[in-house]
Amino acid sequence: MIELLLGELKRTWIQFIRYPAEVIGGIIIITSVFYGLFLSAQYMAGPSLGFGDRLDAVVVGYVLWSLVLYIVNDIAIGLQVETQTGTLEQVFLSPFGAPQVFFARALASLALRLTLILGILLILMGITGSRLQFPPTLLLPLVTLLLAAYGLAFVMGACALIFKRVQQVLGVFQFALLFLIAAPTEEWSGTARWLAYGLPMLPSTGLLRDLMARGAELDWAVWGVAIANGLIYFFLGISLFRWAEREAKRRGILGGY
Repeated sequence: MIELLLGELKRTWIQFIRYPAEVIGGIIIITSVFYGLFLSAQYMAGPSLGFGDRLDAVVVGYVLWSLVLYIVNDIAIGLQVETQTGTLEQVFLSPFGAPQVFFARALASLALRLTLILGILLILMGITGSRLQFPPTLLLPLVTLLLAAYGLAFVMGACALIFKRVQQVLGVFQFALLFLIAAPTEEWSGTARWLAYGLPMLPSTGLLRDLMARGAELDWAVWGVAIANGLIYFFLGISLFRWAEREAKRRGILGGY
C-alpha cells in the first residue's frame, strides 16, 4: 500500500507541474465567485451593513464547500477520464484493487487540495476582512469531514461506473452540497438538529464554523456524532463502489463508454 501511495503521489505531482494553468484558473474562479457575491450583498444592504461573525461563518462554509467539491468530483471525473482514454481496465486489473487505487489517488491529491484551499481561504480573508481562528482542535472535525466527503466521492464513482456520464448529476449535487454546508445547522434545534446529525458532513461543518468563526471550544459530544457520521458515510461509499464494480463487470460495461 505504501508503494501504491508513493506512486500516486508522484503521479499527482507530475500532473500538477505539467498543467499548472488548470490549478491557477480554479483558484481565480472560486475566489472571484465569492468576491462577486460579497460585493453584491454589500451593494444590496447599503453602507450600514454589518456582517459580524456571520461573514466569518460564510467564508468557512464556502471554503469547506470548495474543498468537498474537489474531493467528490475527483473519483467520478477520474473514472470518466480513464474510460475515455482506455486505461480504466488496467486500473481494475491492478493487484491492489480498484477501491484501493482510487483511495490512494484521493489521499495523494489531498495534500495539494488542502494547500489550494488554504490559499483560497487566505485570499478571501484578505479581500473581505474576515478574521478566522485556527486552533489545533480544528483538525479533529476536519478529519471527520474528509471521511464523509470521501464516502460521497465513492458514491459518485459508483454512479460513474454504472452510468458512465455523470456531469449533470455532479452539477445538481454540487448545489445540494452548497445548501447543506452553507446552512447554519449548528444553530438548529429539536428535530431539525437531529436531522442535521444524520446528513453527511453537517456535524463536522458546524463544529468547524464554531471553532474558526465564533472562537468556541470543541464540543466533544458533537464531535463523537461527527465521527460516527463520517465513518458511516465512508463505509457506505466504499460498499456501494464495490457493488458497482461487480455489477459493471457482470454486465461487461467496465471499459465501455
